[in-house]
Amino acid sequence: MSSETPVRPEPADVVVGIDGSPSARTAALWAAAEADRRSRPLHLVHAAGTGRRAYWSDTATLQAVREAGRDLLAETEAAVRERFPDLVVTRLLGRQEPVEGLQEVAGGAQTIVVGSRGLGGFSALLLGSVGLGVAARAAVPVIVVRGEADRPEGGSVTAAVRDSDDLGWLFLAAAEADVRKAPLRLLSVWNILTHVGDVATMLDDLDAAAHRRVDEVKALADRVRAWYPDLTVTHHVETGTSTPGILVEASAHTDLVVMGRGHRPLGVGPSLGRVAHALIHHAHCPVEIVPVDFGARGGDTP
Repeated sequence: MSSETPVRPEPADVVVGIDGSPSARTAALWAAAEADRRSRPLHLVHAAGTGRRAYWSDTATLQAVREAGRDLLAETEAAVRERFPDLVVTRLLGRQEPVEGLQEVAGGAQTIVVGSRGLGGFSALLLGSVGLGVAARAAVPVIVVRGEADRPEGGSVTAAVRDSDDLGWLFLAAAEADVRKAPLRLLSVWNILTHVGDVATMLDDLDAAAHRRVDEVKALADRVRAWYPDLTVTHHVETGTSTPGILVEASAHTDLVVMGRGHRPLGVGPSLGRVAHALIHHAHCPVEIVPVDFGARGGDTP
């Protein structure tokens, strides 16, 4: 396992981006419920992009954009307070573009929430460019709010794991389950097609590799139980030929799917892999993408 020790996460403030779209309003209300569960403040952010617009827009246009942004923030806050009157809520109208603005407000510790569809249109199945950019680049956890707004809660959190390298971010999934008083399910997909002709060529080799995956996932579950003894943790390895398909199906039966986000070679470009990309576009529930090294520190593990 990794030599880094995961830190048991403390509940973080919640930052949500709003742009006037129905998806962003849904995300804002979901984020408010999340902040309320965590007993943490909610920060409403509208990044108006007036810094870039200043190169070709006149003063009157920029002022109109700012006023529209202020009105949007005020309307969203009113909707939030109607449901969560005791929640601490702040508003921020930023000059940056949305991706940069949300990352700046979140800093290195808070959680970003975005809607699943921006104002750009396209299909409701497609994630807006802002949400995709934030999920791929942010140094903090990002939750993409998917699913129907009135979808009943299933009472569980699902962590999409692969192997022992997932231990660091897995503790954040445990924290999400803990704050909800819900079970945590570790789900790993054993896709035989990724091994045939590659690391394993014989049936016996594949069988041994599958057993190693089961053992690794069980070890992850045991480590989480050691840190969260009151949390119900289950684990399951499912065999199939489509990892994204299995995870999307699983998302229909849980309240939140959490998965890690790695780094591209040389650290160039967005770092969302194929599975994460498919999940945040097609999942039936909110999806949380966590940088794999978020919250880790050196030292001895328990």
